[in-house]
Amino acid sequence: MSNYHIKDTEEYYQVYRKSITNPEGFWEEIAEEHFLWQKRWDKVLEGDFNDNEFKWFKGGKLNITENCIDRHLKTRGNKTAILFEPNSPEEEAQHITYNELSKRVNKLANVLKSKGVKKGDRVCVYLPMIPELAITLLACARIGAIHSVIFAGFSSNAVAKRINDSQSKVVITSDGAYRGAKTIDLKGIVDTALKECNSVESVLVVKRINSDITLKEGRDEWIQPLIDKASTECEPEIMDAEDPLFILYTSGSTGTPKGMVHTTGGYMVYTGYSFKNVFQYKENDIYWCTADIGWITGHSYIVYGPLVNGATTVMFEGVPSYPDYGRFWEIIEKHKITHFYTAPTAIRTLAKQETEFTTKYNLSSLKILGTVGEPINEEAWHWYNDVVGSKRCPIVDTYWQTETGGFLITPIPYVIPTKPTYATLPFIGIQPVLMDDNGKEIKENFVNGNLCIKFPWPAMSRTIWNDHDRYRKTFFSTYKGMYFTGDSALRDEVKYYRITGRIDDVIIVSGHNLGTAPIEDAINEHPAVAESAIVGFPHEIKGSALYGFITLKDKGACRNQEHLQKEINQLISDHVGPIAKLDKMQFTEGLPKTRSGKIVRRILRKIACNDTEELGDTSTLLNPKIVKEIMDNVVK
Repeated sequence: MSNYHIKDTEEYYQVYRKSITNPEGFWEEIAEEHFLWQKRWDKVLEGDFNDNEFKWFKGGKLNITENCIDRHLKTRGNKTAILFEPNSPEEEAQHITYNELSKRVNKLANVLKSKGVKKGDRVCVYLPMIPELAITLLACARIGAIHSVIFAGFSSNAVAKRINDSQSKVVITSDGAYRGAKTIDLKGIVDTALKECNSVESVLVVKRINSDITLKEGRDEWIQPLIDKASTECEPEIMDAEDPLFILYTSGSTGTPKGMVHTTGGYMVYTGYSFKNVFQYKENDIYWCTADIGWITGHSYIVYGPLVNGATTVMFEGVPSYPDYGRFWEIIEKHKITHFYTAPTAIRTLAKQETEFTTKYNLSSLKILGTVGEPINEEAWHWYNDVVGSKRCPIVDTYWQTETGGFLITPIPYVIPTKPTYATLPFIGIQPVLMDDNGKEIKENFVNGNLCIKFPWPAMSRTIWNDHDRYRKTFFSTYKGMYFTGDSALRDEVKYYRITGRIDDVIIVSGHNLGTAPIEDAINEHPAVAESAIVGFPHEIKGSALYGFITLKDKGACRNQEHLQKEINQLISDHVGPIAKLDKMQFTEGLPKTRSGKIVRRILRKIACNDTEELGDTSTLLNPKIVKEIMDNVVK
């Protein structure tokens, strides 16, 4: 059936129309013809956005690891499933075949069973980007345990909160992690966290950096001796389509993390189908997503989506700047990567470096580029297109969220023409609408509005762990009968969508609604600027005024600060309008970011408003020290 792999524009529109006029029939065909089920479902979809509860493939029975591994063994057993590139370029890469992956997953699944882990139990995973991380997810799924991955680098306080909320029974961690030239004491962080936790019975430790650690008797064990003794045979636990597959915590507006729950059947179907199409994956391609599996991007588009399709997926342990800023491009040349999927933050960082870091490598193997995590600005898009892709690789600017499980709005390469800074058209089955502040749908084009989705799709989260009321209030209370993304968007004259920022990043200045993304785009066009973040602060005349935190490419570029400020405000005036000019401007060494590279504007808003008593746990940031530097130099 051609619906599974869309090959041209006409087919996209044909399949898209089918997916929204008869969504149940469409997803039933995809699920039935392209995935392995132990028992067929009784009903494709039950429930809707009005009751805030819905089930996909109700009554269907399956195990996702049979779809990710077992069904590939006959035809792809010797194909590389996971290609692991270590932190150090001196360490040899690992090519883990589907046959080997099967054995390693089954062995670890049996180890978990020996520790009393059973269907429905939660397993906390606090590992670096090493093969054992992906293997642990699959081993949990094999026996029906619910995995909860915490990014390896979060503080002990953040780890404790997530363990306690999920009541995890087992923690899998390592003696430490490499991060460029540094190491991180993961086991020490876990030990501190567990002083505040009472649900954990076992801690299993992977040896990675050969550091001296303390093993608590009766609780902690090295994992390898247990794996060595375990059987390579493990029958998959038969799961209901709506049984939870994983919990993944994401930051909440209150500072309390939300444990988003994703279930098994619909998530598998949607991530598999969307991966195949958005990356136009073909049998011998080598696909690399640079995200960490600690984020939804890693779950959906490093592990489950690629493996369901029998792909070769790359895991990279290191950072783009080690041992130098050519590391990404060296890896692409070395492994002949065909698909490269990374964050705009990484692109902007690499674009600041000498061009030779990129151009000295042979990137001719590349076919498709992608971005994820935040909207990409035009300057970065063109650098990515021109320098990395040599103007021959389509860029898929993918818009989605932890809560959505998979892509919402994205180009399909060679099918949907791309446009810089635009996520373009909705993916198959996604029905976006723009709403105004009065709850009415905006039907015109070339308009801004609040982005909602008006019909369920299979991969979306079903609830917040232990707090369905918060789930309902967060996503379904603003607009009745719709999923509210929390983002604003522009729809252009050909119905392409451009994400313009979080709704809470829309600032009302003198009665004008100003999205921060277009202002930041204008600032970032200045040749001296690396990146920027705009927030509002109280103003006695305007109500709110704009405060810009701006990082320069070269610290020395700020010799004449007043002149630079005038140039930046002129750019804003030219691109957005005089109303959007900044009242305050602070040049910073960097911006506070999450580990996935998102700027934490909540912290910047508090600093701009001189409300710094409750900044939350800044230790989980990529660069926690930057917060004090910004506070010390705040513009009064």
